[in-house]
Amino acid sequence: MSQYDDTHRAFLQAFMSRGTLTYTEAQPILAAILTAANPSRPTLPADIDRPTFYAHLGTLNTHLHPFDLEIRNARSQHTRSMLYALVNTASDPLTQLATTRSPDELAFVKRCLDAMFETYNTRSREVLAVSRVQGLNLARGRGGGGRGSLGATQATQGSAGAGLTMGQAERVLDEMVSEGWFEESEAGFVSLGTRALVELRGWLVDTYNEVLEGDGDEGGGEGVVRVRGQRCANYDCGARLHDGCTQRYFERQSTRKCPSCGAEWTGGHFVGERAALSAAKAKASSARRGWGVGMVEEEEDEVGEGDGEEGEGEDGDGDEGEEEDGDMSE
Repeated sequence: MSQYDDTHRAFLQAFMSRGTLTYTEAQPILAAILTAANPSRPTLPADIDRPTFYAHLGTLNTHLHPFDLEIRNARSQHTRSMLYALVNTASDPLTQLATTRSPDELAFVKRCLDAMFETYNTRSREVLAVSRVQGLNLARGRGGGGRGSLGATQATQGSAGAGLTMGQAERVLDEMVSEGWFEESEAGFVSLGTRALVELRGWLVDTYNEVLEGDGDEGGGEGVVRVRGQRCANYDCGARLHDGCTQRYFERQSTRKCPSCGAEWTGGHFVGERAALSAAKAKASSARRGWGVGMVEEEEDEVGEGDGEEGEGEDGDGDEGEEEDGDMSE
């Protein structure tokens, strides 16, 4: 392990200023740092191989550990690239609230998370995302703190309880996306970002995940914080797999059977925004055939007034479902 010096401090500053870095993004940064430290021996980005990169991460983590900080990695749900982020490993309520956001902004973010993992995460449709319109409609609170300590404490931390204006809510959404906490797809769906999966994973699991049998990356179920992939056609089964994991798993199998319950794995039942897009396309197909439209709309009206079973309601995100889903395949 290399000795901790100014090159490590500068590299740490890069993490602190950017929030997340990929290996390819880190190469020119680390090369510039090493060149500044030793101008007589310039370092090119191509000179930063993975062992050099990992050696610097290891040294940083050794010295960050006493401060409850660590550089962790997670794979992006959308691009499948590996991201590295500086995270706070402490999970007490005080550090959860250690943010530059106002109490009303924090409460708005919590309402967005509740919508992703409760309102639009049902037995029959695990969307785990909100359209931008649905997110903006959460600008003003409607009582109740939802699950988790953030919702329980925000009312006592200076929040006026009036919520945000539409302009303020749009700004917060844009900032959450730019900072890596949320991700926004080409189809206009906002879901959990890689930075949130890395830094808030423990809190997200404690707050939203239900216990699933056989939880695992390739042999069982994925937790609800896994926001993109496929699910078993059996609604009583908890098996969920990323698209890449699905392909690799079934390449090793003689039949396409669910690894948990043994049901046929159709590849047509999705977790993530494709659950909403496929439902919207099915609705549009029914309308073109001219049958069952009235029944579908009546059922959705009932859902919108109740618990959001089908994940739509007043916002009518079916319009977004007409988008091409070319970015869905991985």
